[in-house]
Amino acid sequence: MTERELDAAGVTDPALREAYRHCRRLNARHGRTYFLATRLLPVERRPAVHALYGFARWADDIVDALGTGADSARRDAELAALERELEQGLRDGESAEPVVRALADTARRYRIDHAHFADFMAAMRSDLVVTDYADYAALRRYMHGSAAVIGLQMLPVLGTVTDRETAAPHAAALGVAFQLTNFLRDVGEDLDRGRVYLPADLLAAHGVDRERLRWSRDTGRRDPRITSALRAFERLTRGVYRQAVPGLAMLEPVSRPCIRTAFVLYGGILDAVAEDGYAVLHRRSVVPRRRRAVVAADGLARVAAARLRARPAAAREPGGVPLTGAGPVGPRMVEEVA
Repeated sequence: MTERELDAAGVTDPALREAYRHCRRLNARHGRTYFLATRLLPVERRPAVHALYGFARWADDIVDALGTGADSARRDAELAALERELEQGLRDGESAEPVVRALADTARRYRIDHAHFADFMAAMRSDLVVTDYADYAALRRYMHGSAAVIGLQMLPVLGTVTDRETAAPHAAALGVAFQLTNFLRDVGEDLDRGRVYLPADLLAAHGVDRERLRWSRDTGRRDPRITSALRAFERLTRGVYRQAVPGLAMLEPVSRPCIRTAFVLYGGILDAVAEDGYAVLHRRSVVPRRRRAVVAADGLARVAAARLRARPAAAREPGGVPLTGAGPVGPRMVEEVA
């Protein structure tokens, strides 16, 4: 499938093709839900999504995966080196770093605002020194760079039926909603990395602080005050999903099944957390396989319908690539998405 995607996207340079393959592998390994939702996009748009998310994963790995083997100075140096590569790649399209080379090509093809990448890197640097957030306003400032700009980067690739400025706030909200979902699911893992993303004032309103979370994580014991705080964070997150909803209809029809599937699957993580009794300090909640399969089947049906509607129009994508549909669909793909 990788070669077909690259052929459809018009990527012919061998080194550039390998850079996109590298990004795709990063996505497949780290972002299972969104990687599989990306399979619902028209085939020629998938490499761009892999480049955007592959770069984000690479930077995030520098911050997190090296956390146990490198001090903050080493990680800061790694991020600084990546940022220099990024600036050069966006300037002249060349880089020895595969994720940067693919990202620069995607940014050029889809005319993505370079400021979004600068904001993202600023958020990654923040993660090296900031370990908690006093309130939701402070968290939102961080998430502008870590999550909202991801939605904004995606908009030119997905395409819109309205002007991009109208769709942008909803795309940003969806990026934030996805990250808030991850924060709730990963409370225990983040705590082990020394970070608490749940706002301190929200926790305090329920009689919880970092020490109380650490106690629960270390002992495996539950506390109703923690459950109450986690439930409040879930409600906050669902409110951000509601802000994102109008943007789904603003996307090009051929892109909607992908984003809607990701929307439903990520929202399903919130359901799984609630059904698991908010035990996120002790285990990771997952969406049941059968539920994922139902969502995938619905997404495939929507892809087929969108493909039929788009075919007579012979519409062309913003980067000048013809729409060729979402590729083959069927039971095998439902199994993969599940």
